[in-house]
Amino acid sequence: MRGSLHAAAKKTDGVASKDAFEYLLYGPLVAKVAHAWRESGSLPLDSWCFHILVLLALRLLTFQLWFSYGNMLFFTRRRRVVKDGVDFRQIDAEWDWDNLVIMQTLIAAMVINNPLFPGVTELRAWDPRGWVVALLLHVSISEPAFYWAHRALHRGPLFSQYHAMHHSSPVTQSLTAGFGTPLESFILTLAMGAPLAGAFLAGAGSVSLVYGHVLLFDYLRCMGYSNVEVISHKVFAAFPPLRYLIYTPTYLSLHHREKDRNFCLFMPLFDALGGTIHSKSWELQKEIDQGKNDRVPDFVFLAHVVDVTSSMHVPFGFRSCSSLPFSTHLVLLPLWPLAFACMLFQWFCSKTYTVSFYCLRGRLHQTWTVPRYGFQYFIPSAKKGINRQIELAILRADKMGVKVLSLAALNKNEALNGGGTLFVGKHPNLRVRVVHGNTLTAAVILIEIPSNVKEVFLTGATSKLGRAIALYLCRKKIRVLMLTVSTERFMKIKKEAPAEFQPYLVQVTKYQGAQNCKTWIVGKWLSPREQRWAPPGTHFHQFVVPPIIGFRRDCTYGKLAAMKLPKDVEGLGSCEYTMERGVVHACHAGGVVHCLEGWDHHEVGAIDVDRIDVVWKAALKHGLTPA
Repeated sequence: MRGSLHAAAKKTDGVASKDAFEYLLYGPLVAKVAHAWRESGSLPLDSWCFHILVLLALRLLTFQLWFSYGNMLFFTRRRRVVKDGVDFRQIDAEWDWDNLVIMQTLIAAMVINNPLFPGVTELRAWDPRGWVVALLLHVSISEPAFYWAHRALHRGPLFSQYHAMHHSSPVTQSLTAGFGTPLESFILTLAMGAPLAGAFLAGAGSVSLVYGHVLLFDYLRCMGYSNVEVISHKVFAAFPPLRYLIYTPTYLSLHHREKDRNFCLFMPLFDALGGTIHSKSWELQKEIDQGKNDRVPDFVFLAHVVDVTSSMHVPFGFRSCSSLPFSTHLVLLPLWPLAFACMLFQWFCSKTYTVSFYCLRGRLHQTWTVPRYGFQYFIPSAKKGINRQIELAILRADKMGVKVLSLAALNKNEALNGGGTLFVGKHPNLRVRVVHGNTLTAAVILIEIPSNVKEVFLTGATSKLGRAIALYLCRKKIRVLMLTVSTERFMKIKKEAPAEFQPYLVQVTKYQGAQNCKTWIVGKWLSPREQRWAPPGTHFHQFVVPPIIGFRRDCTYGKLAAMKLPKDVEGLGSCEYTMERGVVHACHAGGVVHCLEGWDHHEVGAIDVDRIDVVWKAALKHGLTPA
């Protein structure tokens, strides 16, 4: 629809890149409104150009709000019609869902200057006759015309050439309502525009009719495509005729699954007249409304928010942001006050919420988020409250029947809860296995170290990960320079190593001690001054959160330990913070492996060095690969 302009806006790697060039088409309208505003000194409420632009913004907001609601799994999980997630393929295919709104807005802009519609030039705020005319025309013309046109699109070559693309989206969302070919968009435009055109030709059109009819049309379309059942079955039980006057998300989903049923626009009455109603439409709607279609996840990754800006990267925010690795988008900056207000609200409610899910090897994996932000974990007075929220999440997972719950970086902080030992010790009869995933994190870091390295410098050496890395490397006869000022903690770790390998563990108390070592394993944040002691050509491996900043141009910097999920993962449509698509933090992957292997032990507290190779081989066996 946008031809070469659209094609030029795509990234060369095939991942869609959202552009705003198409909205430059409204430049003349904006200029005309700005000129009228300047001349009159107030908003040009008597200008159709102004109302078209306002309506464009409201329509886009309608689609976005329905999308956000449909993906708020903490509200909608039990009433989702299709339980599968939306994957990256569908997201990329639907990237330009706003084509429909853009086309209809441009048509409206042409209509207001067309002499065939003289009544449009007169702006009346309200005329009840127009609402009556529009309603009659919608029921008598738009609904039956769309029904027969829709049925025609499902026949022969019309389906393969003009409608199959729309049905390629396995899980409908509000944005799917705007996704289609130009022919489908044109049919929808006629269905929406016919009642308005009739009302204005009858001399009964008004501004309120345009706003009301268009926004209600979009609202009903988004509701049907939301994949969340919003109409109670009790309403249909109390008023049976109502089920023929308004469709439901379940009703529409059956059309997407069985293409020869449920063709109507909004009113199943015409499917009843045409004999195309799916026999399970109301029965399935009742089951979903009652939550009988719910699935308990096998695995839960308990994440946390890093900061206010990254909190807008959630899947129920902007899909164009969450489906790509996190970065600070300019479009998000004006929404920072709203995100900050949501942060305060989350603190007040203190409820763990579900943000995303995917399916691997037939098992449902979900990500839950503790409503706490990164800086809060370093406030001593917040420690008790954070642990309480993590504990409640574990108990909720245990009650639901979740098999494995893995803790994200700060949720398993040693100073916070001993790497999860606090909860296992407090609740010894937990059925859910609590996992910190650091065994696989250690394996990913260790596998990155070249086989010819004979000496490494380790900061954060007495931490949970630092200890395991040091003990593992000394067994390989690699000299480990452990940075720590605590001789007692160093000696405690050294005594854990077999006697013949203890000489390979060396305590250093200053960064100067590593000025000749080119392999640094960083578990503690390094300032530019501290990085200065590394010799040229040094590579910084790291397991510190947040990761260190690469100040040295003559050195190289590794990323946080991560693993790529298998290619057969289903329903994954969001990126985990700054990770690439399909890549998760190693502690997340560690929980996945724990679940797939069916291990029945908790993985909390100190890392078992003897299990590092076991966990690594299990990860590779299940198709996970180092990122």
